[in-house]
Amino acid sequence: MRVAVVIVTYNSAGVLEDCLASLPAAAAGVEPAAVVVADNDSADDSLAVARRRGAITVSLGRNAGYAAAVNAGLDVLDLDTLDAVYVLNPDCRPRPGSIAPLAEALRTPGRGIAVPHLVNPDGSLQPSLRRMPTVGRAFAEAVLGGTLAGRLWRLGELITDPRVYERPGAHAWATGAAMLISVPALRAAGRWDESYFLYSEETEYCLRAADLGWTTWYEPRAVAEHIGGESGTDPALAALLTVNRARLFRRRRGRLPGAAYHAVLLLGQGVRALAGRPVARACFAALLRPERVTRP
Repeated sequence: MRVAVVIVTYNSAGVLEDCLASLPAAAAGVEPAAVVVADNDSADDSLAVARRRGAITVSLGRNAGYAAAVNAGLDVLDLDTLDAVYVLNPDCRPRPGSIAPLAEALRTPGRGIAVPHLVNPDGSLQPSLRRMPTVGRAFAEAVLGGTLAGRLWRLGELITDPRVYERPGAHAWATGAAMLISVPALRAAGRWDESYFLYSEETEYCLRAADLGWTTWYEPRAVAEHIGGESGTDPALAALLTVNRARLFRRRRGRLPGAAYHAVLLLGQGVRALAGRPVARACFAALLRPERVTRP
């Protein structure tokens, strides 16, 4: 399969070099095409690093958000000459030979998106698979916490049971740090939704593709290291993530279910805010006035 790569950057020079350096070995077994770096007006040397490594660069001229940069990267590709596009975060390092198992997975009819096994820099599992968002799962996470709810009886949205990550399979959606998307699925699902500045855009895309018959498939033979993790410690990023979860649910499920989902998120963040967690306080405040939260 002929595969192109789209990487979105924003002040990513510190991690982009290693990401780009990992791609030749990662592409063993597929036919590599263009590598595109779509830059959200970085103030550092992200574009210089990309050009030095031979990538095609697209400068958006402003920080337009993740989805807008993905779209800008896709716009410079000739999809007629490709089989799939690997959308990749700059803080990812795909392991050698890791793209071929994803490409192989996409040969099965109905599979439109293939995602790898993500690991932390220390090699430990980074949970990345998700179940369908529901009010019940949001409530379970509010009461039990995401890690415990994800282990017990499919209660949580985030899948935290390590045994699930040992076998391939279809899932509702997955972390957008590394996604190989087939060209037929790209054509069917269309452009990424730019109304989500950051977070939930990959959720929306996976669920929209599924509505059209394209499955998100997890392949454990493909491994990528992902640094990530800022949303868990940065109050502004956590607030945007939480508000976008509520926005997406309301848009897909309607006003009344959306209000119930929003209330459950408020409950969970409120309890944690009372326990003195600064990130939870930011999320709770954002949910009270979500119309004011569009970007960090």
